[in-house]
Amino acid sequence: MTTITRVLILILIGAVSSINAQDFQGVATYKTHRDFDIKMDSTKMNDAMQKQMMEMMKKQFQKTYLLTFDRSSSVYKQEVELDKPQIGGGFQMSLGNSGSDVFYKNIKDQSYIDQKETMGKKFLIKDSIAPIEWQLQSNTKHIGEYMCFKATYTKQVPKVNLNFNSKPDIEDENEEEKEPEMEERIITAWYTPQIPVSNGPAKYQGLPGLILEIHDGKLTVICSKIVINPQEKLEIEEPTKGKEVSQKEYDDIMEKKTKEMMERYAPSRGSKDGAIHISIGG
Repeated sequence: MTTITRVLILILIGAVSSINAQDFQGVATYKTHRDFDIKMDSTKMNDAMQKQMMEMMKKQFQKTYLLTFDRSSSVYKQEVELDKPQIGGGFQMSLGNSGSDVFYKNIKDQSYIDQKETMGKKFLIKDSIAPIEWQLQSNTKHIGEYMCFKATYTKQVPKVNLNFNSKPDIEDENEEEKEPEMEERIITAWYTPQIPVSNGPAKYQGLPGLILEIHDGKLTVICSKIVINPQEKLEIEEPTKGKEVSQKEYDDIMEKKTKEMMERYAPSRGSKDGAIHISIGG
């Protein structure tokens, strides 16, 4: 038996003995941040406007979520926040999840329900939880009062590069769509066996303890607060609002809508005025 396995077993025994198995519930608060690259080519946008846009972009990618969980299920939802600031001309930036989005996971049944509001429409995405092939590491660190262990896995993801500077040629539109260029990414998680639930923020799960920190490309998710067995009993309910679709059906809809939007807002061919290049990591 390896050293890490022995340590995990000891921590799990201690955690289970100290938590009431019948009433075990909790709420974990997570702070998220996503890095981004932005190039502003417009000669009409002065330094003050560029700085204002950068600050607004940063705020868009800084969010707070609550994970309400028990041993078999959870609800992950963004905290209610004030309306996002607008750039001059009334253009509102909306690059993250809607505040009404709800992500429900049932670890026991290995299923999830993702309630999303996108482009003014509500969707109810129902699908199975994809297994994650975690590699447990021996590295440890403390997050708050909790001893955490490191785990990683590797996945293939498409390269993302949003370029609003060019409009596709007509001949290119008639060509068969090319497969997206892929790249390899290593996702790192830190989990604590002291909270013995195989759960975590968003779709991250499958480790022998609650996930408290995630590094996935340019996305960082860190737990800032945990309340175990609060005085008032927590209600973990499945979301029910929206058009019911599978994950693939939703992805196809979003891909189509994104292409339509990029074609609509792309400047005329050969024009470089007002161009903004945005590259957002996964």
